[in-house]
Amino acid sequence: MAVRRYSRTTILGSGTRYGTSDAIVKVRDGIRRGLIPYRTMVLSAGQRLDTIAGQEYGNSGLWWVIAAASGIGWAPQVPPGTVLTIPTSLGAVEQAVLS
Repeated sequence: MAVRRYSRTTILGSGTRYGTSDAIVKVRDGIRRGLIPYRTMVLSAGQRLDTIAGQEYGNSGLWWVIAAASGIGWAPQVPPGTVLTIPTSLGAVEQAVLS
């Protein structure tokens, strides 16, 4: 996925910048409107968002996608029992963030 939480890559917008809060709102709105498919999971003891992102997306730096979708803030480590919303299509996340 080429989208970053702070800026677009040259592929997506020639370095155009946008704020993190914009991405959060757009990901949450995409989930709410059914534009971003997702699955849920309950976080177990010892699990972290960055390791889950690495397993799900092949890139642990995309932990912020799960954090934004789940509405849990910007910490890669959250308490066990937290219900995560995990987007299953990075392409849909990318489209939502760039819209």
